[in-house]
Amino acid sequence: MTKPSSYSTVAMVIYLIYSMSKWISTYFELLPSIRILPIAISFLGR
Repeated sequence: MTKPSSYSTVAMVIYLIYSMSKWISTYFELLPSIRILPIAISFLGR
């Protein structure tokens, strides 16, 4: 039988991995527009 604290730690790690994988997939979807953004900022900054 595992301790409740270790179970909550495992659940937290699983949630962290799940949220990070969702964030990474969103990041790669937004990557083209993120790549354009610094170019637009540097262009407007002149």
